[in-house]
Amino acid sequence: MSTTDIALASAAVPAARESMLRLFAEQFVASKLAMLGLVLLLLFLCLAIFAPWIAPQNPFDIATLNIMDSKLPPGSHSSSGAITFWLGTDGQARDVLSAILYGLRISLIVGFVSVSAAFAIGATVGLISAYFGGRIDALLMRIVDIQLSFPAILVALVLLSLLGKGVDKVIYALVAVQWAYFARAARGAAIVERNKEYVQAARCMSLSWQRILWRHIFPNCIPPLMVIATIDLAHAIALEATLSFLGVGVPVTEPSLGMLISNGYEFMMSGSYWIAFFPGIALALVVVAINLVGDHLRDILNPRNEI
Repeated sequence: MSTTDIALASAAVPAARESMLRLFAEQFVASKLAMLGLVLLLLFLCLAIFAPWIAPQNPFDIATLNIMDSKLPPGSHSSSGAITFWLGTDGQARDVLSAILYGLRISLIVGFVSVSAAFAIGATVGLISAYFGGRIDALLMRIVDIQLSFPAILVALVLLSLLGKGVDKVIYALVAVQWAYFARAARGAAIVERNKEYVQAARCMSLSWQRILWRHIFPNCIPPLMVIATIDLAHAIALEATLSFLGVGVPVTEPSLGMLISNGYEFMMSGSYWIAFFPGIALALVVVAINLVGDHLRDILNPRNEI
C-alpha cells in the first residue's frame, strides 16, 4: 500500500463517520415511536434527578410520616390537611407518588451504572479477542460462552446470596451477567473492521495496537454496541426489579420500583391495589420507553430486520 493510499484511507474514515451519524440522526427523528420513547425516558430522568424538589414528601424521613395516613386511597388528604396524596399511601404512611419518584432514582442509577460498566468491560474483552485472535481469542470466547450458558437471573441470585443486599451489590451482579453480551457483539464487529483498508493503513504507519483499537476500530463498533446497551438497560432495570421483588436486591431503606412493588404486593388482596399498581405502571413505562428507543436503533442499524 502506497503512502498516497494510506493518506486517502485515513482521511476517508472521519468523513464517512460524520455522514453516517447525520443519516442516523435523521432516521431516528423521523420515527414517532422512537421520539416518544426518548421523550418519556428524558422525562423519567428529569423526575428522578429532581425528585427531592418536586416530590410532595420525603418518604424516607420518619419524622414527616403519620401512621394515621397509612393506606389512604388515591386523592386523599393527610390527617393534617397539608398534603394531598394523589396516588395514595402505603402501609408505612408514605406518599406513593413521592416513593415512585425516589424509587426511579435507584432503578435508573442501577440500570445506567451497570450497563456502562458492562459495556466497558465487554467491549475491551471483545476488541482484544478480535484483534489478536489465536489462543487469546479462543480463551476469551470460551469464558464468554460459559457465561452466556447460564440464565442471567440464576447467576444474579447466586451472586447476591453471596454478596448480600445493597445497591452496589446489585450493580456488581448485573455487570457480571451482562458484560458477555457486549464482548460477543464487540468481537463480531471488530473482526469485520480489522481487515479493512483504514486499519491496514494504521498498521503501515506503525501505530500502537492500543491506538488502532480505540481510535480506529472501536468507533466503528459503537453502533451495534449501543443497540445492545439500550436493550440491556431495560433488561437491567427489569432484572433489578425482579431481584428486589424476590427480596435479594436493594434493601428496604433504599427502595427501587421493584422494592415498592414488593412492599405493596401483600396489600393487593386487602383492596389497597394502588400501593403496588402505580409503581408497576411506572416500571412498565420506563422499560417500554427504553425498548422503543432500542428497537428503532436496531431497525436503523440493521434494515434487513424490517419486513
